[in-house]
Amino acid sequence: MLCVITPGIASAEAGTQAGQRGYWWYQAPPKSTPDKDAPEELVKPDIPPMAELATWTPPRIRKLIEAQRDYAATVLTVDAVADFWRLQDFARRKARAFAGVTQVAMLQHPELNARSANPLVGEARDRMGAMKDAARLAYLRAHAGGFALVMFSRSSCGYCRVQWPILERFREETGWQVTLMDIDRRPDLAARFGVSVTPTTMVIRRDSAQRMVIATGVEAYPGLAQTAYQAVKLLTGDIRPQQFLTGAGEEGGFFDALANGPVSAGSGDTATGGDVP
Repeated sequence: MLCVITPGIASAEAGTQAGQRGYWWYQAPPKSTPDKDAPEELVKPDIPPMAELATWTPPRIRKLIEAQRDYAATVLTVDAVADFWRLQDFARRKARAFAGVTQVAMLQHPELNARSANPLVGEARDRMGAMKDAARLAYLRAHAGGFALVMFSRSSCGYCRVQWPILERFREETGWQVTLMDIDRRPDLAARFGVSVTPTTMVIRRDSAQRMVIATGVEAYPGLAQTAYQAVKLLTGDIRPQQFLTGAGEEGGFFDALANGPVSAGSGDTATGGDVP
């Protein structure tokens, strides 16, 4: 039998036999073994003049301070430690300068200052709280005909007996209809509304499928009234979900998340679905 060997294969085989690298031959390079005993190189940080350091960004300054701290803690010389604290002093002065410019900016742009909408003086805070309470109560009373509160309870629920008088106070002050639902007697309602914890207090909108849980467990009257107010505003479309933490009288002000335009790309839904009892 005649065997024909191509030149390429012949040269590869010859190269392999001779210990050389042929065209189709591959050998993984040997893995380099790091020298575990080699000490880490200690480099003294280069600290620029303060005039140049003043042009650096805070992250870059922070890295230099950390490098100088590690160097000083290693060599433990007076000069190295002093250089570290000089950098710390520079950072302290830089921060204080930023705080000073911030104070001027807040005075020149009061719309960016929380004090314009949140006074620190006690008497002013009391007056502001009274104004918010009045605005919230007026809004809830104006919507008494379109909404109601339902509290889901059990006869064995001790917390329910604490929560119910709070809801009765809400009814007296707002004129809302407030209903008590015992889910032991009406387990179908628990399944229908997804209630598993008592007491659960829910705002429902009349002649609508809209509803919203405003309390799970015992909720004090101020918190209950505030959340009911926010829920009604959300269900009626007066606010969007991003404004749910905007209190009464804060619309369009410092604490309104959407006062200066949208904060997210999504529009967000303003109402929840489902049946009402």
